[in-house]
Amino acid sequence: MRAIPTQRETTSCAPDAQGRTRVEATLSGSPLAPGSARAMLRKALTEWAQSSADGADLLTGRVGDDAALVASELVTNAVVHAGTEVRLTCRLEDTGALVVEVADLHPSRAPRDAAEAPAHDLPEYGRGLRLVAALAESWGVTYRAGSKTVWARLPTRGEAPAGPSAAYAGERASARDLRAAALLASDPLDPLAPRGHDGPREGPRDGPRDAWRAASYGDDWLARRPGRDGAWLGRGALSFLAEASDLLAGQLDEDLVASLTGQLIVPRLADWCAVWLEDEATAHGGRPGAGGRLARVWHAGEHLVEELSRALERTPPPRTDDPLGTGPLPYPWPVLDAAGTGDAQVIDGVESAGAALAYRLVAGGRPLGTLVIGRGGIDRFPDEITGLVEDLGRRVALAIGAARQYARQATISAVLQRGLLPGAVAEIPGVRSALVHEPCDKGGPSGDFYDLFPAGHGRWCFAVGDVQGKGPEAAVVIGLVRPWLRLLAREGYRVADVLDRLNQLLLDDATEAADAAARALVAAGARPTAPGDGPQTRFLSLLYGELVPFEGGVRCTLASAGHPLPLLLDPEGRVRAVAQPQTLLGVVEDAGYTGETFEMYSGDTLLCVTDGVTERRSGSRQFDDGDGLARALAGCAGMEAGAVADRITQLVHEFGARPPADDMALLVLQAE
Repeated sequence: MRAIPTQRETTSCAPDAQGRTRVEATLSGSPLAPGSARAMLRKALTEWAQSSADGADLLTGRVGDDAALVASELVTNAVVHAGTEVRLTCRLEDTGALVVEVADLHPSRAPRDAAEAPAHDLPEYGRGLRLVAALAESWGVTYRAGSKTVWARLPTRGEAPAGPSAAYAGERASARDLRAAALLASDPLDPLAPRGHDGPREGPRDGPRDAWRAASYGDDWLARRPGRDGAWLGRGALSFLAEASDLLAGQLDEDLVASLTGQLIVPRLADWCAVWLEDEATAHGGRPGAGGRLARVWHAGEHLVEELSRALERTPPPRTDDPLGTGPLPYPWPVLDAAGTGDAQVIDGVESAGAALAYRLVAGGRPLGTLVIGRGGIDRFPDEITGLVEDLGRRVALAIGAARQYARQATISAVLQRGLLPGAVAEIPGVRSALVHEPCDKGGPSGDFYDLFPAGHGRWCFAVGDVQGKGPEAAVVIGLVRPWLRLLAREGYRVADVLDRLNQLLLDDATEAADAAARALVAAGARPTAPGDGPQTRFLSLLYGELVPFEGGVRCTLASAGHPLPLLLDPEGRVRAVAQPQTLLGVVEDAGYTGETFEMYSGDTLLCVTDGVTERRSGSRQFDDGDGLARALAGCAGMEAGAVADRITQLVHEFGARPPADDMALLVLQAE
């Protein structure tokens, strides 16, 4: 095998003479070229996404995944069919379109797809240009003297979503992954693929197995040619596994992983497949190998899926002596009803019409489920197929394990989040309120928090805060701060005094944590910590205030400790800041905080946000650039508190094409 392909020439991401950001590389014509192309393209897109180029902020996520798949397929096509060096070019045009070009040095060979292969030639069984056509806005071929270039243009901008909830819908991502999986596994020359018939065909059969096969796919299954598995495996297996890994990696739902698995395997490697998933109790030492839940059944003949599911339910995977083994084990061929009556029966007196194998799905030493594949008309699967499915099964198991870990973390996060936020907010006489809290990471506790509570003696207090960092460390700080705030407020301390004492409590807690860590290191004989090691200072930004209703309005006293300043909107649409910036909490001893008092009358609206709102990014711009938040609030004149909160949240989401990269909290208080 040749050495790993190298990039002979690569330009920076600076715009070229036509104002386009581009990157180029020359790759050797070896099987490793597609992987090098994917790596190079992902690196370039990541760099562009961090630049200020127009539209560059849209290149991560699904657009980047589509571009990597397109580049990989075009390079694979060039390597297989041309066999020369390949020149890959990717450019971001000033229109925002992403263009991928792959040139080879064999212009006499047209780019080929399996569907276009001549009958006398051995088909390559690649995804070919169908995958490119499905993902690209447009594509084409350019011929020049001595070279041929296949290009594809991918849009980076779609139609504006209807609202924040639709802007980053996970359903679109799932549908895209399922479509790509189907393209990876599909084979238009494969006689297993249904060809427009609605059910079993009538006609002569060559035997009982032929009857089963014809009932499933029609008579043209007999066109299967010997050696086709080996031909495809020799050329496409590595690329298939690489692309399958890309699709499975990062999936956060185990049922979606099962669906992707079915589409990857059928009909490329088998006529049908099924995935059983074992529950957490079984995976942690219950009854391994006892079957589990039948999560997904996939069949090349869609009209047989329901009957196949019923047959498989009657025969779950058996218990095994080695529940952690991943090698293929025989599985009894399911008895189907070819006539579609729903009654299980033996077809033409034969109990077996093909070969079926079961693979245990194991990750991290834990059994997670079973993958079963079947192909009719054969006595045994070729060794190449069994080995490839075992490799794929390991990737499926890792994806299922990762999805379950994410689900566990998401559950823990939700429980923690519920404990860190108030179960209900107080109702204040003469004041309407509205709250929005959106963590950006569903797998960990948010660093943003809020509170609105009665403090006694006709006073109500509110807080909007942002803790340094996220996850468990942030949860610890919030778990300290919220009870302290409530205790100090109910003890009658003024706004400024509450911040002074909270600041000192955070500093004392950080000092105690550092001393305890140092003592533990000394006791263990460890080396002294370097600067930056060990416990870090626990600091946070906080907007804290006190409300006292009176006849005709409400008196508000508040202070901002390193927090975005609160904005006050009057009924005429004028907006002004009602606090002065002060030092973060937990940073400076004896900071000496001060509060500011103002009065709110009917229709006055106070908006308090975290920096997830003000620093929402779109390329190099932020939402609050040029007083963007104040302008957005001015447009909410005349709205009630809930409508103001909804409008600001919608504008924040619409400001950027990608999901927010920070937690977001928002509190609206409005005098009635």
